[in-house]
Amino acid sequence: MTNIFSILVFVLAGLCEIGGGYLIWLWLREGKSVWLTLAGVILLSAYGFVATLQPANFGRAYAAYGGIFIILSIIWGWLIDKIPPDRWDWIGTAIILAGVLVMMYARRS
Repeated sequence: MTNIFSILVFVLAGLCEIGGGYLIWLWLREGKSVWLTLAGVILLSAYGFVATLQPANFGRAYAAYGGIFIILSIIWGWLIDKIPPDRWDWIGTAIILAGVLVMMYARRS
């Protein structure tokens, strides 16, 4: 159950960080409402709190989160920006996912 909770925390943290950054991007780069910035700042702040829920130590959790962030960013670009990943994106994603799984969930003695 701890591993499932950890994965859910990674996904929630990623959505907060990517979503918050995206809302600020929309305001600065696309001329959308300044109110999106406030929502973005709130989401980015929430990310900082959500990430602390990881059961692993800080260094390991943040290193593994970097991989999850990359994976979620590829998926975000595909679903939100309509830029489909190519085979190299998928290969890179598989390599990154393997690294995250080893770092976070390998049995340690």
